[in-house]
Amino acid sequence: MKKLLLIALPALMLTACADKNQYQQAVLEQMQKEQDIKDYKLDPEQIAKCVVDTSSSNMPGAFALDPTRMMAYRNYAKMLNVSKAQDPKKELEVLRNDFGSAKELSDAHNNYAESLVECYTSLISASDEKARPEQ
Repeated sequence: MKKLLLIALPALMLTACADKNQYQQAVLEQMQKEQDIKDYKLDPEQIAKCVVDTSSSNMPGAFALDPTRMMAYRNYAKMLNVSKAQDPKKELEVLRNDFGSAKELSDAHNNYAESLVECYTSLISASDEKARPEQ
């Protein structure tokens, strides 16, 4: 039994990392398009990591290897890529089903948006503090 667990655990960890990385990549693609990032001279990778970390704390699932959390990462990535779909309306319907309801999809979008605003605020404040001369 212990051998089976030792074999299954690394596979599960790789899957969890892949799902989180897929979500982080989707966020990064969004950040690279954002004009605010360019205007404030922020690092898109730093913002993406912050958004993923912040939004993860409000996702379903108790921890990173929780199957519910792994599914949430996949669903969030799909949510961010809905505009790339050949049929965005159909993809939106699929997302509603994947999230469980239109309200849960809306809650996920709000979680992402709130995380984005929180990360913008904290990173812009940090860059402003670095730019200020010491007094």
